[in-house]
Amino acid sequence: MRRPICSWFAIVLSALPAITSRAADAPALKLENAFLSVSIDAGTYALTVTDKRTDRTWSQAPVPSDRALPTFRLEKDAPELLVSINVAGELSRPLPFPGPFVSGKGSYLVVPMNEGISYPVDDESIKEMRLIAYGGHGICMGFFGATDGQAGYMAILETSDDASIRIRRVNNLLCIAPEWDPQKGQFGYQRRIRYIFFDKGGHVAMANRYRAYAEKIGLVKTFTRKRKEIPAIDLLIGAANIWCWDRDCVSIVKQLKEAGIDRILWSSGGSAENIKALNEIPGVLTSRYDIYQDAMDPANFKFLRGVHPDWTTEAWPKDLMLNAKGEWIRGWAVRGKDGQTWYNCGVLCDKQAPAYAQKRIPAELAGKPYRCRFIDTTTASPWRECYSLDHPCTRTESRKYKMDLLALVGGKYKLVCGCETGHEAAVPYVDYFEGMLSLGPYRVPDSGRDMQRIWTEVPEVIAKFQLNEKYRLPLWELVFHDCVVAQWYWGDYNNKLPAVWDRRDLFNALYGTPPMFMFNRQLWQQNRDRFVQSYKATAPIARATGYSRMVDHRFLTADRSVQETRFGNGVRVVANFSDAAYRLDGTEVAPKSCRATGVEGASRSQ
Repeated sequence: MRRPICSWFAIVLSALPAITSRAADAPALKLENAFLSVSIDAGTYALTVTDKRTDRTWSQAPVPSDRALPTFRLEKDAPELLVSINVAGELSRPLPFPGPFVSGKGSYLVVPMNEGISYPVDDESIKEMRLIAYGGHGICMGFFGATDGQAGYMAILETSDDASIRIRRVNNLLCIAPEWDPQKGQFGYQRRIRYIFFDKGGHVAMANRYRAYAEKIGLVKTFTRKRKEIPAIDLLIGAANIWCWDRDCVSIVKQLKEAGIDRILWSSGGSAENIKALNEIPGVLTSRYDIYQDAMDPANFKFLRGVHPDWTTEAWPKDLMLNAKGEWIRGWAVRGKDGQTWYNCGVLCDKQAPAYAQKRIPAELAGKPYRCRFIDTTTASPWRECYSLDHPCTRTESRKYKMDLLALVGGKYKLVCGCETGHEAAVPYVDYFEGMLSLGPYRVPDSGRDMQRIWTEVPEVIAKFQLNEKYRLPLWELVFHDCVVAQWYWGDYNNKLPAVWDRRDLFNALYGTPPMFMFNRQLWQQNRDRFVQSYKATAPIARATGYSRMVDHRFLTADRSVQETRFGNGVRVVANFSDAAYRLDGTEVAPKSCRATGVEGASRSQ
């Protein structure tokens, strides 16, 4: 059905209109500034954007959008176009709008999946996928883009709480478009996406622009600021994350120190006496695992092999999240005594979680003076809707309550805070993320359960994507390196697959991030020299760069096998992933090695 054309009104520049409805035979809307020439199809709202600086044209594939009522604003003094979208009434499924910009051959997608990844648009091995923007197992920062290495575009999801992206193929080439999820069955509120076009700089230019956006909306809180509030932050910078459940943890830590591993995040907890003793050892940050998501039905306890001490059993069933049908939402599952039956925990409502933390944390600190606390799942799991009449929440409210929980750790209890996988929303409250380096879809199978198993064979997804320099990008470091420490996942740590241990160390060194080790006493003693080698190859660089921004990342060879990062304090790291030596400044960087300059001076300056 043809719709009438609504009246036109001025936006930003005096002669530039906004469109609020459309007719198929209406003329295209034209917007223009010194950087861009934009044409908007009046029937489909598909954009055609020409960058005047490069004469490059970007065209969107149209998508069905009968319900979308968008407005468009071209910024006066920047190559940026803001699209605002309204939909009246109910929304039963995600709304895909606008359509994707059609990719050009030779370009690659820029996707902030965990640490970051690039997908060559003509790579047939890449599966189509949908990634949420409201949880760590999706995109961890609210943007995406495409570039040929210099020119390109990015899109910032300015309303990301109910947003996702879909990677699909158009003309057999990968491309990305946003999708807007319902808010409790309604479109709910105006959604906004900002398109930014670059004539140079590639993925680094995108990250720099996103850093500016993150600062504007209050997400940037640097370690320099955090350390003023919590001095123990300094113990985190450059510390190897150690998971080891040996009862005599003090003797293990002393052995680590004697071997030269002198900065340690001890994640495995311990007795009150052990924690007090560890706190007396210089360079040790004491921590323990904690979680405020899972509650098991006490009626199932008799069927289980054990009851997790951190389950919020008191929450069952009154404080569980309910879906739109009034059913409790299933969470983590455990196998019963019979070895066959699985029992699901219920998901604690995010609105209720802070109250449980305020009961548990201070009571424990009275006897165990931890300096740090790791809160599992909070940023890994998505913002959720709860339909309980007693504690309802939208995804936006879910995010707020999750952040309230994390803010308690550092704000009220003055502890260093860690969380799982990671998301930008938590940057002001969290100091390290376990799992940011381990791209979620490309971890070893069952990595969340079978953590201590050492793999002798390398799964294809690890070799192909997880540890392949041709795909990975340090997007997180380029935006938040001086705010949050990125680490591997606790089921995907440096020594998990000995055959690719060297490659993990290279990524740690290149990105300025510390290693993670998981071992028992026997494994430590058998591989002592290798652990020390790993630490010395990575931790000093992480220490030297921890308070500084990553300001650049470059591919020094066409095949991406040699890469360089630079930091704001002058540290420069070159990593050679190839099998051949690389000539640099008149000398050679050996195969499978890195060279860091400026580290010693930077370390002394902290």
